Amino acid sequence: MLYVVTGPPAAGKSSWIKAHARARDVVIDLDLMALAMAGPGADHHQHDPTLLRIVHRARQAAIHEAERHLASTDVYLIHTMPQAKALARYKRLGARIVTVDPGEEIVRRRVRDMRQPEMERVVTVWYRQAGRRTPHALTPQASRAW
Repeated sequence: MLYVVTGPPAAGKSSWIKAHARARDVVIDLDLMALAMAGPGADHHQHDPTLLRIVHRARQAAIHEAERHLASTDVYLIHTMPQAKALARYKRLGARIVTVDPGEEIVRRRVRDMRQPEMERVVTVWYRQAGRRTPHALTPQASRAW
């Protein structure tokens, strides 16, 4: 089964996956991939542009390969704001779309506390587009205690 986990930055997508995935499952998380490919002491969320280009290519390859194994393993994919084309592809694969959103006030507080200031723009875009998206399974928890 493919689980596509969406939501604004700092919503708790990675925490949701940690609470649901098992050791044998596949997790495709851009931030974790970047951290694994970065040098020692790299920031968890602010990545060099060259590193990001490399990680995006690796992520696409991982998604492509993971699609071949959906019958035998669960795949958890973080995709913050999938566009219509990506959503259509995920639906063709029988994905379960999970939106993690504890609410804009909580997200903005978390971004101020834990992320770079430029992530505020991503939060604004995410919430502007939220009204245009088709509703999915929504996880509105206000904390990371799943």
